[in-house]
Amino acid sequence: MSRMGWILTLGALIVIAGIGYWLTGHLSGGQVSTGGNGQPVVSTGTPQIGGPFTLVNQDGQTVTQESFGGKYLLIYFGFTYCPDVCPTDLAKMAAAMDALGDDAKKVQPIFITIDPERDTPEQIKLYIQQFDPRLVGLTGTPEQIAAAAKAYRAQYDKVKDPSAEGGYTMEHTPYIYFMSPDNKFLTFFVGTRATPEEMAKAMKAKMD
Repeated sequence: MSRMGWILTLGALIVIAGIGYWLTGHLSGGQVSTGGNGQPVVSTGTPQIGGPFTLVNQDGQTVTQESFGGKYLLIYFGFTYCPDVCPTDLAKMAAAMDALGDDAKKVQPIFITIDPERDTPEQIKLYIQQFDPRLVGLTGTPEQIAAAAKAYRAQYDKVKDPSAEGGYTMEHTPYIYFMSPDNKFLTFFVGTRATPEEMAKAMKAKMD
C-alpha cells in the first residue's frame, strides 16, 4: 500500500471510531460524559456529516440534495475505474435496496464520483447501469466534488499508476452514508464489512 493509502486508511479508522463512539453513546438515548460538577451530562447532538451540494447527474442535469423528492439518501463516493472495491460496494448497495422490499421506494441510492477528470456524465451513465436502475450517478467540477466529499468526510487522493487508464488511480475511504429526507445523517456503513441484509435492517430501523 502506498504512503497515501496508509494515510487514508488511518483517516478512515479515526472517522469510523468517532462516528462509532457517537452511535454507541446514543444506543441508550444519548452520549454520557462527566461535567465539571461530576454529574453525568447527556449529549444528543449528531455528527456533522452531510450538507448541501450541487452536482451533475448521468443525464447532464444539475441536481442538489433537494432534487430527490424527499427520499432517504444512500450515498457512496467512488470512481468508475475502480478495479474492485467500488463495484463490490455498489453491488452490495443494490442488494440492500432489494432487501428493503417495499421500503426501497423511500430510498434513493446515489454514486458520487471522486474522479471528475475521467468520470463524465456519459461514463457514469454506462457504469451505473451495471448495478441498479434506481442508482443515480453524480459528477461535477473538481471543486464541487471536493466540497461534497468534505461535507461527508469522504477522503480521497489521486495516485500515480502507470498500469491504470490515464496513468493514475484513486484511493478513497469506503463509506456508505444513510441520510434522512431533510439531509440529516442517520447512520453509515463500511462497505467492506456490512452485508446487504445488515444494511437493510439498519436502514429500516431509522425510517419513519
